[in-house]
Amino acid sequence: MIYPRCLIEDEKASILIVDDLISNLELMEATFEKEGFKVQTALNATNALQLTENFTPDLAVLDVMMPGMDGYELCRRLKAKFGTRFFPIILVTALTEIEDKVAGFEAGADDFISKPFKSIELLAKVRSLLKLKRLQEELDHSESIILTLAVALEAKDPYTKGHSERVGNLSAEFANFIGLSEKEQNLIKKAGTLHDVGKIGIGDFILHKTGILTKEELRQVEQHAVIGEKICRPLHSLDAILPAIRHHHERWDGGGFPDGLKGEDIPLMARILLIADSFDAMVSERPYRGSATIEDVLSRMENEKSSGQWDPWLLQKFIELMRRKEGEDQK
Repeated sequence: MIYPRCLIEDEKASILIVDDLISNLELMEATFEKEGFKVQTALNATNALQLTENFTPDLAVLDVMMPGMDGYELCRRLKAKFGTRFFPIILVTALTEIEDKVAGFEAGADDFISKPFKSIELLAKVRSLLKLKRLQEELDHSESIILTLAVALEAKDPYTKGHSERVGNLSAEFANFIGLSEKEQNLIKKAGTLHDVGKIGIGDFILHKTGILTKEELRQVEQHAVIGEKICRPLHSLDAILPAIRHHHERWDGGGFPDGLKGEDIPLMARILLIADSFDAMVSERPYRGSATIEDVLSRMENEKSSGQWDPWLLQKFIELMRRKEGEDQK
């Protein structure tokens, strides 16, 4: 198993220190190096950003009051640079007003330490944040394994290759169209990618069968939603999407599986996934039939809006989104 670089021991972690006073830099550098950390220093924000072009620190300690670009702005830029990766930042400041700390948190800071500070306190804060970083990286690593598993499962079958990724992307786009938050869009994208991961527990003979499934075979296929939930349940970072994975085959009229939920008792994310999943399946080629055109599928879904399979309001909004996309593509 390959672990992220600073996952094994925090004494091997690297720290970026930025302060316009050489005496402060030297003090912190000596403190951290004595504890076994790797250290890079910069006297201003510009030099710090240049350093990170070729150096990826595990944590940064930034002075707030610096000439030119201050610590708040540098904090924002470093957070943006490292994107979704958890990159802890401690701001060092002589400011004591609550507004100053609020400004720091708004800039993305993870902790503060006030001047003059004691080395033992600074080290405690650093170790605490590095521990949190290790835990985050372990979560990311575990998630990546499950996501890779889902992609690998589909890659074995040319008819379903890319299906879950498409469902995830389309579900996120639809979530944005109906006004869900960016956080909800990211969650549903992840749910779409993982919605069929439970099929790893279903035999290939059944999944690739071109003829009509027997009742027993159909029962086994229906279990993939439950199996998928069980696979993802041990990872707490996936808690929010478990209902979507379990219930993405429930029907608006209560005739779906695995629990026969009905109407708004079906989680919203699951209702969205069902529509995106159905659409992608119908426009994709399968061993037992050819693919249909987007317009044919949208017309069919519109005609079957009251059939009881989908949330009627959501389905109408989805059709609006797809027809708008079709119109833009034809321009």
